[in-house]
Amino acid sequence: MSTQAPVSTAPQQPLAEPTTIIPEWDSNAVQTYKAGVTATTQTENRPGAKTVLQEKLNAVLPRSRSYCGLKRRTFLIILACTVLALLALIIGLAHEGDLTYYATGLGSCGITSSDSDMIVAVSHYVFDAASKSSNPNQNPLCGLKLRASRYDEQVGEKRSVDLKVVDRCVGCQATDIDVSPAAFDRLAARASGRVEVTWAWLSPQATA
Repeated sequence: MSTQAPVSTAPQQPLAEPTTIIPEWDSNAVQTYKAGVTATTQTENRPGAKTVLQEKLNAVLPRSRSYCGLKRRTFLIILACTVLALLALIIGLAHEGDLTYYATGLGSCGITSSDSDMIVAVSHYVFDAASKSSNPNQNPLCGLKLRASRYDEQVGEKRSVDLKVVDRCVGCQATDIDVSPAAFDRLAARASGRVEVTWAWLSPQATA
């Protein structure tokens, strides 16, 4: 007959927590981990993109200031409409303006042309509005093509010519274009000097 050992009624002591020892060679890894957790927490706590943009706008254009006598909201609306109007001018279907010719050479696009080339200089208003850098050679209008048309009274018919943008015309109004002598000859007698013309963009991207 077996004899069972008496059951102890003394309270059991909780097990001691194991001691974690981080080797010295691993200290850098621990610090890197902690830094990563901190960076992640800071990123999560950053304000939204909309808030950041609003703060930047307030820094550049404070609400409290007057802009040309207008509130900031009204000023921004007018500015946006002006930009849209310029874009409409650049990519619109057709424009009417004056046609003139000039002695060709090295243009604002960095291209050297001759008087016999079918090239055009657009108004500085249009050229500058499309500019994305201080280097005019990188203007997105460089290399684009447009078609100029007009009714030639001397021959009694409508004539057209396709031209490549290579230059910027300082003396032109917004819808005027300045072309090579050979291109002008295709549309009017050179002795006319200045005639009316209708033109529109052809290519959506620059051509070689």
